[in-house]
Amino acid sequence: MDDLKVAVIGAGVIGRTHIDTLSKAGGVALSAIVDPTPAARDLAAQRQVPYFTDIDALLAAGICDAAVIASPNDTHVALAERMLDAGIPILLEKPVASTLAEAAILAEVTARSGVPVLVGHHRRHNPLIKTAKRAITDGAIGPLVMATVTCAMLKQPDYFDVPWRRDPEQGGPLLINAIHDIDLLRHFFGEIATVQGTHSNATRGLDVEDTTAAILTFEQGGLATLALSDAAVGPWSWEVSSGENPGRFPKHDHITHLYSGREGGLSLPDLSLWTYEPGGDWTHPLTHRRLEAGTGDTYIAQAEHFCAVVRGEVKPLVTCDDGIRNMHVVAAIKRSAQTGRAVALSELESVT
Repeated sequence: MDDLKVAVIGAGVIGRTHIDTLSKAGGVALSAIVDPTPAARDLAAQRQVPYFTDIDALLAAGICDAAVIASPNDTHVALAERMLDAGIPILLEKPVASTLAEAAILAEVTARSGVPVLVGHHRRHNPLIKTAKRAITDGAIGPLVMATVTCAMLKQPDYFDVPWRRDPEQGGPLLINAIHDIDLLRHFFGEIATVQGTHSNATRGLDVEDTTAAILTFEQGGLATLALSDAAVGPWSWEVSSGENPGRFPKHDHITHLYSGREGGLSLPDLSLWTYEPGGDWTHPLTHRRLEAGTGDTYIAQAEHFCAVVRGEVKPLVTCDDGIRNMHVVAAIKRSAQTGRAVALSELESVT
């Protein structure tokens, strides 16, 4: 079977990650780079692939079976609509849109076209997450009681020289980073019913938040806390604790996610499972073991899954609906922070 020809639209940081990945993944090949910048043109020359400044030229060339959309957030919906209407399956980076109104347009386009869409919440393809999902599904920790997710990272000032990263509708660690943690919480424990959130921009003074905390209540019961900052120092973030992207981030062996259920507790990324012997409680010692995870590159696994999705062999692991639901949670946290009250996700349903 011939390799699937995949174009990458957007050659920024995440776009380059996809470009590198397509040279390593099986069953796929980079067919073109689309981006108006001179740096992208030079990159295409280095990779010896066609270069286009816009997707109209790409579609006219007829050289892609599928595409990765890794452009700035505010271009996602327009580009996705153009590609889906042309019958081209897409891997759409998160967040899938800039606003809930745009997300509603994307939902309509996706339903109308019937063309496959995979959303780039890549962590679901990580062997650590796959192992944790199996354990939770198999009842290793029982029904969720609580979860704690922490993320601390220090982004340098020049990171915000890119204008969209200072835009409240596109930037900030909630949309850029925490949306992945939100996706995992939904993946493990189901839909979120309400949120209570707060945020601050006091450290940097930009229009976007630099620090956020939220309490999430799940439809099936249980609570989770989420705290993150991109202006604070610590090894407690998935990026630097999981080893998921060694080319960009050093690895530090610290846990960032704690999940507690009626039957046990599970931490990530170390996959420590804590349980009692039958009849045990807090007056008894816990037993501890580490779950065994497979190995493999998360982004390669995502690319190969995308290939299978395009070929009609599997359904998308992360659907367009997942991407939109994650945006709803982010929007609810922001609304809660602005109003000082708990916000039900159902309040936002009329927006999409």
